Amino acid sequence: MSRIDRTLAKARRAWAVGPRGVAQRVAWRAYSSSGAADLFFQLDAADILTDVPASLPEPETRPAAGAPLTVGWVSTAPAPGSGGHTTLFRMVAALEARGHRCVLYFYDRHGLDVAELSAIVRRHWPQLGAEVRDVREGIAGVDAVVASGWESTHLITKYAQEPTRRLYFMQDYEPYFYGHGAEYEFAAMSYRLPFRRIALGEMLDGMVLRETGLASDVVPFGCDSAAYSPPSPPRSRAGIVFYCRPDYPRRGYQLACVALGLFHRMHPEHQIHVYGARPRQVDFPFTFHGRLSTRELNDLYGATIAGLAMSFTNITLVAEEMLAAGNIPVVNDMDLARVVLPNPHVRWAAPTGSALAAALGQAVTAPDIGARAAAAASSVEGRSWDPTKEAVVRIIEEEVYGS
Repeated sequence: MSRIDRTLAKARRAWAVGPRGVAQRVAWRAYSSSGAADLFFQLDAADILTDVPASLPEPETRPAAGAPLTVGWVSTAPAPGSGGHTTLFRMVAALEARGHRCVLYFYDRHGLDVAELSAIVRRHWPQLGAEVRDVREGIAGVDAVVASGWESTHLITKYAQEPTRRLYFMQDYEPYFYGHGAEYEFAAMSYRLPFRRIALGEMLDGMVLRETGLASDVVPFGCDSAAYSPPSPPRSRAGIVFYCRPDYPRRGYQLACVALGLFHRMHPEHQIHVYGARPRQVDFPFTFHGRLSTRELNDLYGATIAGLAMSFTNITLVAEEMLAAGNIPVVNDMDLARVVLPNPHVRWAAPTGSALAAALGQAVTAPDIGARAAAAASSVEGRSWDPTKEAVVRIIEEEVYGS
């Protein structure tokens, strides 16, 4: 092919994909050649464990039962609105309410500003009194330290050199965050470390048990039903809602888009509301709401009939929040998922576009939508995070004081 032919072929391809397609291809080449993907890997190479230690140093004595403890919590730096951090910080607040002192150890391999992070915590999680530190300065002076994700188990093993009790509060089966490669194995390694594991829900416990043969302490899923409630007085509902996270594979974005496209073709009269991140190059119309506060999200749930609540690493908190507002969640069916969410108002669907779209269609065409919404909300009325917090506090105290 001559240089002129190659130039003409490139011009034809550019014309076919349009300005947006050209911009995407230029950005992708820059992304690939610059190694920008490395920014998404959370650990510095020096902080990755090279093996699984058989044991780690523990204190020779235990404090007297009931004595105030100092408990460290290790996590990535929080961003406002982060659901995982909010759940974690509920547990921190429960320890503090019990009279214990907590220290938050944050990590960012590109460096972090402790003063800035302290301000973020105080502004967005004002119930916390915990001190904020940089984990790379070392974990010391704590009776126990709790990991919140696979990266933090590696960090605790490296930076907590003093004898202490180590626990792992698990919210997702994190190897499934990745394809089966290095990151998968780094995450899977975390379950074999000599930490006491706390699994949020039976589904996660079952996944860890199946893959590793190791059992964990199980604490129940919670729901903040006080923050989510149906509109009063009741009003007519229309349309559906979708929590969009294209960059998180566990949220099933591409599958959800297939389902929503099918749903729109079957029920074009129902508006599709999207919050979170903006969908990219989809074949259905939608109303985008961006990032919403809890109050705004409750209003959106209360105005719509059903919602798509997708997750492949544990049950998503979104499902019960929808229920509390009278919205019918459509959830991808997985092994043990119904044990965690045994609610008759949830519509379970096989993880295919057709099955998810059909379940959404059944929800919006069901008779007595108002009555169904009221029943869904009442089914989770009074649900809270209190049982979860009590269980986590009990396990940490038991680990430190002894049984």
